[in-house]
Amino acid sequence: MKDVAARAGVGLKTVSRVVNGEPGVTPDTERRVQEAITALGFRRNDSARILRKGRTASIGLVLEDLADPFYAPLNRAVEEVARAHGALLINGSSAEDPERERELALAFCARRVDGLIVIPAGDDHRYLEPEITAGIATVFVDRPAGRLAADVVLSDSFGGARDGVAHLVAHGHRRIGFIGDQAHIHTATERLRGYHAAMRAAGLPVDESWVSLGPTVPERVRAAAEAMLSGPRPVTALFAGNNRVTVTAVRVIAAAARPVALVGFDDFELADLLSPAVTVVAQDPARLGRTAAERLFRRLDGVTEPPRRVELPTRLIPRGSGELPPAEG
Repeated sequence: MKDVAARAGVGLKTVSRVVNGEPGVTPDTERRVQEAITALGFRRNDSARILRKGRTASIGLVLEDLADPFYAPLNRAVEEVARAHGALLINGSSAEDPERERELALAFCARRVDGLIVIPAGDDHRYLEPEITAGIATVFVDRPAGRLAADVVLSDSFGGARDGVAHLVAHGHRRIGFIGDQAHIHTATERLRGYHAAMRAAGLPVDESWVSLGPTVPERVRAAAEAMLSGPRPVTALFAGNNRVTVTAVRVIAAAARPVALVGFDDFELADLLSPAVTVVAQDPARLGRTAAERLFRRLDGVTEPPRRVELPTRLIPRGSGELPPAEG
């Protein structure tokens, strides 16, 4: 800074004001300082700035899987909000492993991030209590925190699944299968609850063989779908609990001997170009991320109200696969 000040013919305080975007500098003086900065290749010492202000201007985001297409727009939305607040986003994947989630979150805290946005893998988040007490703002997204009172932003998984299954019922289906994620995951249990609510409202029984929860790897989903579609009285429609399940279900249905109706939770790329195009219950992952990030920065700005639960609506998009009539045989 001394070199910049000498070259621009100003004091150190003036250089500091220009570098930190503070008022009180004339346009001509700011131009001379910026020219000196460019000529000398000056970079602000953020480590010293952090020690002085106690804030790192960074936030951490713990996702389930950065490679999952659902999380890409969510991640981008968080990044855009962080950028608008002059903050850097650091992220990592938990791979649906509670211990890895804990390690990541605490590693971000050890690097003194100002706040955390967490998509939970575990069901006990009391390990974050000391960090929150120490001033690290924390917001959960997609799933609520376990055993911890904290802000959370969710999609209406229950209502979305209920509406999707009711849509299949309205098109004449009475034997509807449900294939979802693992039972300990909040969104999976909420979507299963929505499925049961729709079937119950229609006065329809649910055979235990019509429901399958578990890892969303193709092998498991394929086996579950093929079992539901076989036998003397197979299901005539499937409700898929997330986009990964839907993609595998599309492949199984394509090889089936008869048409099978399909509604999937989560939209996915090219869903509208398949034949038939896939009917989905769409979330808005970008809005989830943006809402969670805005909530986080409200906390960082000093808002001290009690933890809030924000639930965003879903949207049923009929495209053809969910409107197929039952193929009895």
